[in-house]
Amino acid sequence: MLADLTAGAVADSEARASERPLAVVEAAALAQKPALDALKALEPADRVKIIAEVKRASPSRGDLATIPDPAFQASRYELGGASAISVLTEGRRFKGSLADLEAVKSRVSVPVLRKDFIANEYQVFEARASGADLVLLIVAALDQVLLARLHTLTLELGMTPLVETHSGEELARAADIGARLIGINARNLSTFELDTNLFGSLADRIPADAVKIAESAVLSPADVAHYRSAGADVVLVGEALVTNDPVTTLTAFLEAGS
Repeated sequence: MLADLTAGAVADSEARASERPLAVVEAAALAQKPALDALKALEPADRVKIIAEVKRASPSRGDLATIPDPAFQASRYELGGASAISVLTEGRRFKGSLADLEAVKSRVSVPVLRKDFIANEYQVFEARASGADLVLLIVAALDQVLLARLHTLTLELGMTPLVETHSGEELARAADIGARLIGINARNLSTFELDTNLFGSLADRIPADAVKIAESAVLSPADVAHYRSAGADVVLVGEALVTNDPVTTLTAFLEAGS
């Protein structure tokens, strides 16, 4: 499934590139205001921090919420105390878009993550051109040469790469490229199975100078407390925030992670 999702995202990016060439997107990226410092925003603190996600749907859960105004949704996240906003821009299965990212960026003052299946330079330039401060790079979707190249390009454009892993071997690959923002996703993107103990079993392999992010399976304050006790500096939350009042949910989650 991960390979299919990545191939679809790349095909869609190639279609956009046929209408808006790389040179145009690169110029737009370089013309953007400097990206916000996501590492500083997400640095370890005395309580957990939250990346709150604008997410309409997923392959594993189907439709979650319509979200007619993603910018308003994101503003509620910021009001509730989110340290960064994640925006799904994949259109086929997650029903997101770069327009969602641009709308969110125009409304909030915290860093914004482009969450997609990034596998070429065009997508990275697109992210910066749309105002992204962070870009998701999924280790399992990329060979090491391409992972390193996209990681370097992201940094050169002033953004922060969030490098997502699912195993000890992938954590080693993330460490090898010097990743400073490392996520461990409880959801296996090939089978969509969840392992809420995966983060705890792997967290001590994350380099000491990297921010530790727990992703997926965060539906209650107890889930946040579970990840925090296992060493998470940050948790990424999506479904719980689009299916409940985001401000009260974030307040409860942040209290649980204190």
